[in-house]
Amino acid sequence: MAKKGLGKGLGALISNGAAAEQPRHEMLPIDSIKPNSAQPRRRFKEESLEELAESVREHGVVQPIIVRPSGTGYEILVGERRWRAAQMAGLKSIPAVIREAEAAECLEIALVENLHRDDLNGIEEATAYRQLMEDFGLSQEDISRKVGKSRSAVANSLRLLQLPVEVQATVVAEEITPGHARALLALQGDPYQALLLQRIIDEDLSVRQTEELVRRRLGGTAETASREKPESLGEYAELLSASLRAKVKVVRGKRKGKIIIEFKGENDLLRLLEEMGIKAEPEAVDADGEA
Repeated sequence: MAKKGLGKGLGALISNGAAAEQPRHEMLPIDSIKPNSAQPRRRFKEESLEELAESVREHGVVQPIIVRPSGTGYEILVGERRWRAAQMAGLKSIPAVIREAEAAECLEIALVENLHRDDLNGIEEATAYRQLMEDFGLSQEDISRKVGKSRSAVANSLRLLQLPVEVQATVVAEEITPGHARALLALQGDPYQALLLQRIIDEDLSVRQTEELVRRRLGGTAETASREKPESLGEYAELLSASLRAKVKVVRGKRKGKIIIEFKGENDLLRLLEEMGIKAEPEAVDADGEA
């Protein structure tokens, strides 16, 4: 069975309205193109761009970027990494698909593209959701349908924006994960929140360890930072997916069940193990795509 795509999928977003006006394929001057003003992603890893630029020098830009007319030039809808890498590689022009798009659609396309690539950190994702709500009047249910996530997952993402800016900054810098941040939400207004944040960074605490420390601070209650009691296995899977930033399936049999966690390569598997408080050397990992 083919894997289910994210929401209606990037292809569906790009082809929307194509019947009215077919996109044009052209080679465009690099300097006639500017980044997407609605791009939710703010950080591009230099090392990753360098690797892509090296590939571009050797093979060229294999997949066209997608742009829309803007002023006297063009604005990127999809493919900012390729455009940046092409600049670094010294290219003067780049293959592009030119199509029309409204402002709301630009943000939607940029958001869905990055969600497909898992490129947004938790704060960037939450900020993009908020922008869709505030600027374009979308509800959490609307966003849920567009990006293929549950409404509760969207709501939990938005809750990260309630955190103090210093906590949000550590998520952006990848010093802590969104799972750690959601645990810290339960300590809003408590001076212990800042102390625990520093301890997470200094002692490399797992999300599980962080949640346990939060429970102790709250007097040993069952309350955690991010979770309401799930009502189905699907909701358990969604909670695990949100915490681990990976696709998770929960299957229950007559006597026992199993949890299936998907990962993308060895580095992603090592990240998942770290999220679960497990230390592993790269050579000890067999990255077949499923944990």
